[in-house]
Amino acid sequence: MHAFAIVDETGRITTDGVLDPVPWWSFTKTVLAIAALRLVEQGALSLDAPVEGADYSLAQLLRHEAGLPDYGGLARYHEDVAARRPPWPVERLLAAIDADRPRYAPGQGWAYSNIGYRLVGKRIEAASDRALGKALTDLVFEPANLTSARLATRPEDLADVRMAGDAGYDPGWVYHGLVTGTAVDAARLLRALLAGDLLRPETLARMTEGRALPEHRSALYPDPAYALGLMLRAKDPWDHPIGHTGGGPGSDIAVYGQGGRSCAVWSGLGEGAEPVVTAAFARLAQA
Repeated sequence: MHAFAIVDETGRITTDGVLDPVPWWSFTKTVLAIAALRLVEQGALSLDAPVEGADYSLAQLLRHEAGLPDYGGLARYHEDVAARRPPWPVERLLAAIDADRPRYAPGQGWAYSNIGYRLVGKRIEAASDRALGKALTDLVFEPANLTSARLATRPEDLADVRMAGDAGYDPGWVYHGLVTGTAVDAARLLRALLAGDLLRPETLARMTEGRALPEHRSALYPDPAYALGLMLRAKDPWDHPIGHTGGGPGSDIAVYGQGGRSCAVWSGLGEGAEPVVTAAFARLAQA
C-alpha cells in the first residue's frame, strides 16, 4: 500500500496509489513551524526572545536546540502503543523522560525532541487563543487551500485515514499532534511554502537557516542540517531537496521539494524512512 503525489512547476499534479488521507507523522512538525512563523509575522509570538518561564527561544524549539529530551527511546512507550493501551497522561510522559532536566544549554547542542514540538503547539494555542486544530486550519490549511488536512485528536478521527492495517491507533500517542491528509495535500502544502505563498521572504529565509549536523551524515544525507521544522542540506540548501520525513506504527512518509516541484511519498510497508526518502529524492531528480 502506498501513496505518491508530485506537483510540478506549473501546479500540475501526478498521483499514484491510494488517494485517501494518510498520517503525516512528523511532517506535522513542518505544519507547526509554519503556523508558529505566521504568528511571529503577526507579532503574536517572538522567534528569538526566551519563551516565558524558560531559557530557550521559539527558534531553538523549532530547530531542536532547546536542550529538551525525547520519548522515542522509551521501550515502555512503544510497548504500550503496540498493545493498544490508552496514551499516557502528559505528566507520566514527562516524568518518564525526566523532562525537567536539560540535556544541554539552549543553543549548545542538538537533539531531536517531540517534546519540544509539543511546546511549540502550546505556544501556538496561547498566541492564537484557539485550540491547536483550529489554529492549524486558520493559519496553514486554509491559506494553502488544502481540503483534506486536519489535526487528529481521537481514534475516531482516523476512521477514513489509511493506517496501513494499524486499526485502533490513538493519535494521542503523538504528543505534538498528528496531522492527516492526502499525499496530494502534503505535496501542495510544501510547494506553497517553498514558493513563498505562506510566509514573507525574510521569514522563509529564516525558516531555512539550518544547523549543520555532520554527526548524522550518511549516504542518503551526505550534508544534513535541520532548520525551523525542515530537513535540508547544510550547504546550498535551495539546490537540494527541502522537506521532512515522518514515521509511526506501520507507515512512513517523506515530503520534499526542489526547484519549484514538490513530492510526497507514503508507504504502508513499515520499512522505515529510507525507502520513502529515496523515492522522493529520485522523483524530484527526474522531474
